[in-house]
This record gives sequence, structure tokens and C-alpha cells, in this order.
Amino acid sequence: MSESAASTLSELLRTFRVRAGLTQAALAEKAGLSEQAISVLERGTRTRPRTDTVRSLTAALGLTSSEAERFLAVARGKRRSQAPATPKDQATAEPPPTPWQLPPAAPDFTGRSAQIDAIMAVLRDPGRSSAPAVGLVALTGMGGIGKTTLAVHVAHRLTDSYPDGHLYLNLRGYGPGTPMTVSDAQGHLLRSLGLTPQSVPDDIEEAAALLRSQLAGRRVLMLLDNAADVRQILPLLPGSAGSAAIITSRGSLADLPGARQIRLDALSESESVDLLAGVVGQERVVTDPAAANVLAAYSGRLPLAIRLIGGRLATRPTWPLEHFVDLLQDEERRLDSLGSDETGVRASIASSVRFLETSDRDLDRRAAQALPMLSVPDGSDLLTAVAAALLEISPREADLILERLVDLNLLESVAPARYRFHDLIRAYGREIADQTFTATERDRALDRIVRLYVAVGWACQSLTHPTSPRMPLATVHSEAVPTFRDRAHVLRWLDAEQRNLMDRVRQARQSSLADSVVFPELALALFGYHESRRRWAEMRELGLGAVELAERHGRPETAAWLQHDVAIPEAETGATATAISYILTALDMFRAIDGLFGQARCCSSLAYLLGLQGRIDEALVYARTALDLSRTLGDTTLEGVALTAVAGLYDRTGDFDRADEAFAEGIGLARRSGDPRSVFKRYQNAAFAHVHVGRYQDAAEMALRSLRLVAELGDATFQGESHHLLAISYAAQGEFDRAASHIETGLLMARTARDHDREGRLYVELAKINAARGDRDAAAEQLNTALTLLRNVSDVYLADARELLEKLHGGESYRYHFDANSI
Repeated sequence: MSESAASTLSELLRTFRVRAGLTQAALAEKAGLSEQAISVLERGTRTRPRTDTVRSLTAALGLTSSEAERFLAVARGKRRSQAPATPKDQATAEPPPTPWQLPPAAPDFTGRSAQIDAIMAVLRDPGRSSAPAVGLVALTGMGGIGKTTLAVHVAHRLTDSYPDGHLYLNLRGYGPGTPMTVSDAQGHLLRSLGLTPQSVPDDIEEAAALLRSQLAGRRVLMLLDNAADVRQILPLLPGSAGSAAIITSRGSLADLPGARQIRLDALSESESVDLLAGVVGQERVVTDPAAANVLAAYSGRLPLAIRLIGGRLATRPTWPLEHFVDLLQDEERRLDSLGSDETGVRASIASSVRFLETSDRDLDRRAAQALPMLSVPDGSDLLTAVAAALLEISPREADLILERLVDLNLLESVAPARYRFHDLIRAYGREIADQTFTATERDRALDRIVRLYVAVGWACQSLTHPTSPRMPLATVHSEAVPTFRDRAHVLRWLDAEQRNLMDRVRQARQSSLADSVVFPELALALFGYHESRRRWAEMRELGLGAVELAERHGRPETAAWLQHDVAIPEAETGATATAISYILTALDMFRAIDGLFGQARCCSSLAYLLGLQGRIDEALVYARTALDLSRTLGDTTLEGVALTAVAGLYDRTGDFDRADEAFAEGIGLARRSGDPRSVFKRYQNAAFAHVHVGRYQDAAEMALRSLRLVAELGDATFQGESHHLLAISYAAQGEFDRAASHIETGLLMARTARDHDREGRLYVELAKINAARGDRDAAAEQLNTALTLLRNVSDVYLADARELLEKLHGGESYRYHFDANSI
């Protein structure tokens, strides 16, 4: 066969196959290859197969040694010389060995299927890609998150797509050791491609051009591991399609042109347990699955930490998993159990921090200094405003520092202006904080956070209750307070921050700040938020001990208002008698300081609570006293509250005309004040009073008016309350379908507002409706749901739900009736 008869690989392969009498499928089976692999070679789509592919085809086709030599030469892109080559020529013409530098793949690799698919989609079959660009994938994430393991795993799966070799280079961007220079990295890559050290240029740009030339026409996959930044990477990349690169880094590579960005998070719980089983053996994990889950949690679901835990357990086969759980329970010692040398978790995190500490950028050094202080507070998230208060800098400066920590994957950005530490990075930061700051300095940092929350509370109350008598008692301010557009904005801010706020208040109360006057003021400042969002559990917790603390610090008016406010959670959760006793004490405290406004408010509250107990005559005395005091003070808001209390009591005595007159007067005062929230509350109070005395149609009319008003305001909490009142009004009239429709809408509103109290009570109401309809199974299911939601809310509501559930289980008949505790 002449050389000209089959000058290309595709023609040569087809000729040999036809001569052997084999179809593509038969040749593929004989060679141990896929039919697709044979097809792409014969079509010329792939022109540079791997050497082991060529050897398999040579054996399957039964080629002679001469034919095999020629076939290999053509597959390597060479032509056999017509003239015999001298030994020297042969040595010169011998192609360089194909580089296969990948580290071994981890045999226990687990999870990451979505990330694998994303990488494969970019890098698989580069020869068939219509895009002329180089395939680039940037894998970023914190140290120990598994970037290198994933990159190596995928690279091994891509060997068929890159037959001209795989190059691997640890750039040491974050240690151990000093980062590799660009020049050294270029020299390593060029030598791996067969160049002599003497032929590698010293100039970086010349070396980059030579590297691109060497890779042109080849299909080589680079794995550039542990890169410092884009500047270190760019001079190392291929320049033409066919070759590709996977780059891993702890820092952000968002400015790497054309790269598919993939940021690795922690493994899922199940993936973490699977990885642990892969290291220690499935049997030990199956034997104690609960301990395995706890170990996964304590590891922060970080692959490095899981492998270190597994490694220790694997070398200690007699240790039960529970023993290692005990070792990791102490957060202060947790990093000690996760490797103490340079391969451990602490060293991995420290190398990222050291990168910032040794940077020539001032922002980097400030970020490294900030990390320990930022790790001091409890709570899952870290807001820019909180960071600014902690560091005593402006929110703009704090934002720059936080974003730089995100760039290094030492912090995660979970939403605009909201960040989160990985548990092990927080543990590391706290270690450094304990070594760097005194206990007093750490407590002062917590004090700055609590004061920020106080200031936000006052900002909220100024928007939710602008005429509140509590507002003049504000003494705490903070420069870190965000600018709030309106009432809805500040409520959403506090909604999102509520869990962190409570965690940090508990933390501060365990410190030297326990007797600080800031705690009573925090409880007072957050009244507007708690009342608007019906956060009775948090109001109750913050009020514990606050009265006595305010008195000790010489703030009697603050103490008196707090004494009044601690009654609100009790009243709202059905503990009426307890609430009355608290309000009576508050009334005495206001009388002692001649606080007329407070006295009036206490009297209005007592009128309402005593009315619930049926003590109408006593209630009327307090209601009229509240009305007289409010008119003496000339305060129309207070007068409106007193009128509402009086009106409700007139309803209870059957004097409906006077009740309606007082309700209308109170609503009119609220309308003239321009406060839609007050108007809503007056309508609601009227509806509630009418329901109590069987004026169901009047109650529905008032509730509909309140609903139209809060629907315009877009307040889901109040909408849920209005729908609840409407449901009661209709159910009491036997209109169960109509009532159930309002319950369903109310449930949606309660879930939107995350008002578990309202949601639970609505389920109880729906259960009562279904029980009255005769659908006991549905009612029982709804009561069980309510019991779960109300577990930490109120014993009164729980008792009501359990009582009805017992009746249903006992087969008792049920007839719908209105319960004063319902709303």
C-alpha cells in the first residue's frame, strides 16, 4: 500500500478495516472501544487518538510491524520519511512522551453530581465543539471543600477527550510554601511538553506565546491547582480550541475571561455520611447512624474534615463513632481533632488568612485583621450593619472587608448585605479572637451589636407606632443603622434578623454585660416590632428581668412600661388572669411617678381584660377612667383606645347603640390622625366585640372593612387576623363553606408572615368547622398540625386543641361555638 493511497488517519483506518473484513461495530468490539470512537476517527473528526487506542486498533486489525509503525506515526501527526533515517535522525524525530501527570483519583469520591455534569458539559469532546474558544472551568471554594479532589476526578473521566495528555501543576497560591512564580510554572509546563530547559524563554510573554504554540493543534487538558489569582493563571493557558484547563482556587476567579464559574459548597448531610462510610467502612456507619450524622454535622460537611475524622477512626477500629462525637462536641477543641499538622483543617484555613495578612493590599490586611472580631457573635448570619458595629467602621468600609473575605471563600454571601461563616472557619476565627482580644474587648463588641438592635428597634417603632409614649424614652443610637424606606422595610429587616438577634442577646446575657441597662431598653424599643408581628414568645423572653434591671438603673418610667408590656404576651396567649395582675402592678408604678399617660393605657388594658372575664362593672370603671385621663391629656390616640374599650363593654351590656356610637367615635379619631394601623385595630376590636355578643353580621362587616384596609397596606400579619375574624363570624352563623374559605386564605397569610401562632389557631378553627360538618378525620389531622405549631406558644391554645381532639376520638358530637381564646 503506497503512502499516497492512505495519507490521513481516517483513510488509513478505513483501508485497514475494510481489508480485515470488519464493520465499525465489529472492529469496536474486537478492539474494546466504542463504535462512536471508531466512527469519529474514520470521519476525521478526531485525528489524534490516545496511544493505547492506537495499540488496541493495531492488534484488532492484525497489522504487520511495518504497518503498525506507520499507523502510529500517522496517528501522531507524523509522516514516514522516504529516506532511511540515521540513528541520530531517529532520536531527533522521536516525539516527546505524552504527559499523564494527574494525581490518582480518590477511590472514595462522593457526590458532586451536578458540578461534574457542569464541568463535563464544558470540557467533553472539545474536537466537536463549534466554539473556537478554549474550554475553561474555574472551581472555587474554601480550603478543604474538595476542589482538587473533584477536579482530578473529572479530569480522569476526560482522558478520551484529551488524547495528547494531561498536565497537572500545583501553583501553591495558598501554600504550603510560597506561591509558584509565573515563570517557574511556564517552565514546568513547557518541559512537560518536551522542550529542553535551555529553550524556555526567561521573558513571561515570550514563554506564554511559546506555550500556546506548543499546545496549538493538540488536545491537552491542564489542571492548574491552588491558583492565587487570575494574574498567575493567564500566562499559562492554551490559546486555541482543542485544549482546555480546569483551575482551582480559594479566591474568586470571576474575572477570568470565558471561564465557567463553579463554586463548591459543603456536601449535603447524606453525601457527608456516604464519604465517611467510604473511609471507615459501611458497617461502622450502619451500626451507629445517629453518631455518623452528628460527625457529619461537626465536620461542617467539609470533605477534608470528614476524611480526617474517617482516617483517625480507620486507624482505631475499636473506637465507636460515639467516642469521636464526644471529642468534637467542644467547639474550642474541635479543630484540634481535625488534624494538627499542615494537612489539617486549621492549617488549611490559616493559609488562606495568611494570604491576606501578607498581601501588599491594605484591604486584604484589614480583612485578615477583621476576621477574628467578626467571628465573636453567635448567630447564623452576619449583616453588613452588624459587621460595621463590631468593627467600629462605616457600613461602606465593612462591606468592602466582607466582600474581600467572600473573594477568599472565608465567608459566604447568602444575600445582599448578608453573609455566613462556615462553622469551622468561625471556630478558627474564635480561636484567634481568644488569643487576640481580652474578654472585656469581646464583651464590648457584643454590646455594640445589642445597641445596634436597640437603635433599629426604635427606628421600627417610630414607623409602626409613631405616637407611642415609649419613644421619648429612647437613649441608644447607632451610626450603623440602615436607612429604612418605610414600615414594611424595617419589619422585613427585623424578620430576617430575628433569630440572630435572639442568639446574640442570649450570648450577651451570659457575659459581663448581664446587668447592662441596654437590655431593658432593647425590650422597650422592640415593642413596635413584636406587637406588629405578634412575636409574643420573643417579647416574653426579652422582658424577663427587664423591669427589675430598669429600676436598678434608675429608669422608673421605662420599668413601668415594661411591666405593662410583659402582660401583652400573656393576654394574647389566653393567660388573662396573669395579664391582669401584671397590668395592676404597672398601674401602681405609673401612679407612683404621676405617669398619667401610662395610667390611662393601663386602665384601657384592664377594661379589655376584665371584660374577657365577664367582670363588666369593674371593667367599665377602668374604661371610663382611661377616657377621662386621655381627654385630660388631650391625646386623641389614647382617647380612641379608651373609646374602643368603653364600646366593647357597652356591647357586653346589650347597649348596642352606645357601643356603636363609641366605636364610630374611636374610628373617626383614628381616621383623622392619618394612621391606617390604628383604624384597622379599631375595626378589628369592634368586630371582636360584636362576635362576643352574637352580632355576627355586624362583626363580619367590621372585619371586611379592616381587611380592605390592611390589603391596601400589604400587611400579611393583619390580613391573617382579619380573615380569622371573618371565618368566626360566618361559622357562627353556620356558613361553614364561606368560613373555611377565609381560613384557607388566612393560613396563606400566616405562612407568608411566618406567624406560627396565627397559623396554629387557624388550624384549630378549621378543625372546629370540619368537626361541626361531621368530617372528623380532617378535623383530627388539622388539630394535630395545630398542636405542632402551638407547642411553644401557649398552654391555653394547646389545651383547647387537645380537648377537642379528645372529644373527636371519644366519638362525641360537636356543634360549632365561638371561643373567646380563638382570636
